[in-house]
Amino acid sequence: MHFKRQSYPAIPAADITPEALFRSRRQFLRGAGALGGTILLGACGLGSPPAPPAPTPGVVAQLTDELGDPATAYAAVIGYNNYYEFTTTKEDVAAAAANFPTSPWEVQVGGLVRNPQTFAVEDLLSRFDQEERIYRLRCVEGWSMVIPWIGFPLAALLKEVEPLAEAQYVRFETIYAPDVMPGQQSRWYNWPYVEGLRLDEAMNDLTLMSTGLYGNQLLPQNGAPLRLVVPWKYGFKSIKAIVKIDLVETAPLSLWMAAAPNEYGFYANVNPDVPHPRWSQASERRIGELDRRPTLPFNGYAEQVAGMYAGMDLRVFF
Repeated sequence: MHFKRQSYPAIPAADITPEALFRSRRQFLRGAGALGGTILLGACGLGSPPAPPAPTPGVVAQLTDELGDPATAYAAVIGYNNYYEFTTTKEDVAAAAANFPTSPWEVQVGGLVRNPQTFAVEDLLSRFDQEERIYRLRCVEGWSMVIPWIGFPLAALLKEVEPLAEAQYVRFETIYAPDVMPGQQSRWYNWPYVEGLRLDEAMNDLTLMSTGLYGNQLLPQNGAPLRLVVPWKYGFKSIKAIVKIDLVETAPLSLWMAAAPNEYGFYANVNPDVPHPRWSQASERRIGELDRRPTLPFNGYAEQVAGMYAGMDLRVFF
């Protein structure tokens, strides 16, 4: 597979490397040659991108994806994000989510499976080897980042519950907690957030259940304690704060499909040739850069995923 990844042993949540130690370790390994990437303002929330953040000294510029693109500055990754459960303003998400409780946390995995289970986040961290994967994240608004995620393949989790033959799709659901997620008090959307994948998409090795980024546990504004990362799709498919995963027979109706069916389809594959009804998808602005760059089909992961859509008209399926 052509993406940047590094395996880690399974570790308990409390032992995920602190940021300072992670950065020092990455510098050492690099030096040693041990390491070689709203109703409807938009699913990602329209807003002006921030000014290019100053690079983190000595580290961020050294991290790249498999295309050689440098990782986005840590401050931008944790400070510029869309999370409508808290606010529609990207720059305010970190403050709005700061007191969101992420422990204890359980995820129910069931539906059309032989072995339904409920996992505590600590179980997921200890049972599945955690990997660093440097992926590009492309928002449907036209901005993008390169993020070093920590997590494990969703396929590993689904194999634990043994999908039945009738299972064709995977339905994901975010926690519903309007008392601490004030955005869920909005009547514009059908809360909680729901997303879905086809089963073969979910089983693809690129599809990641993320538990951290930049060597740390996920922060609340980035979807803690557990989020989905599907790097060849637009970012609104990457559901955050997951509490329920069900294997189902029919395609789930996602929050954005329900809110704006003419703008957000089920597949949401990154296709530069299909504009959003209100703006082009032909180019994007990488956060931290001044100029725009051409958008890559499937966000640059076509070699790994295009075969799943053979014969489909991706102009229709967005």
